[in-house]
Amino acid sequence: MAEFVIVSDPACDLNLDLVNRFEIDVAPMRFSMDGQEFHHYIDEREMSIEEFYQRIEAGSMPITSQVTPFEFEEVMRKHLEAGKDILAMPFSSGLSGTYQSACLAAQNLREEFPERKILVSDNHCASVGLAALLYYAGMMREEGKSIEEVASWVEEHRHNIRHWFAVDDLFHLKRGGRVSSVEAILGTALKIKPILTIDTEGKLVVKEKARGSKKAMSLIIDRLKEEGTGWDTQNQTVVIGHAHNPSAAEDLKNRLLEEGLVKDVIICKIGPIIGTHVGPGMFACVFLGEEKS
Repeated sequence: MAEFVIVSDPACDLNLDLVNRFEIDVAPMRFSMDGQEFHHYIDEREMSIEEFYQRIEAGSMPITSQVTPFEFEEVMRKHLEAGKDILAMPFSSGLSGTYQSACLAAQNLREEFPERKILVSDNHCASVGLAALLYYAGMMREEGKSIEEVASWVEEHRHNIRHWFAVDDLFHLKRGGRVSSVEAILGTALKIKPILTIDTEGKLVVKEKARGSKKAMSLIIDRLKEEGTGWDTQNQTVVIGHAHNPSAAEDLKNRLLEEGLVKDVIICKIGPIIGTHVGPGMFACVFLGEEKS
């Protein structure tokens, strides 16, 4: 059984220590800010996540770019030349063209390396949802599962990765066309926080609205209780993400553990790629469950 490498992109927002532990190769993504172009790497070598949000709070408006096929080819080729297979797990096709870039890169490289396996997962996950999926895939690889076994599990369970998150500033969603200008103005004035999720097409949808962070957090916890029924969340490691809002992440972690709702928690920082679209203040909870109507 050939060794394989998992490849992703920085929109996964997975912690650097876990990226290193599972030997995941993360292709950098570009973003522009204040007239300059930067690459976001998981190790934050060009700009720290903290500085990114400080600039937004000071009035900067970033713009992101997807990973190109050439950039994916560069990342994949070195592993193929080393005799390893590739399982690519990029950002949701419902939110970015990065998945198509990975597919084009894989198509080109299959001609160059016909003896190697190059699988690309359209996993319909984003940000810490993708981080959770990568965590499970990395654990399976660590346990010695084959590339086909891991890819099959990802395909089967991609819609069981339940994303729930609350956004602090509606104007960033307005820029992305997720809410109207009127909703953004009224929602901000009334301190309304939209509760969002990812649907089965990998697209972002607003499901509920809460007044204030405490109510938003309670609604997200209610979703875990409802959708985690039958999925043994008490023995799960769940992922919490935050966009320059560590206090909310810690509060959510403490509530989940104190109520005995989960076994363990991984906290991840939301980087510039997702942070551009949600702004500072966002917090999220991701777990294995089943969508409830």
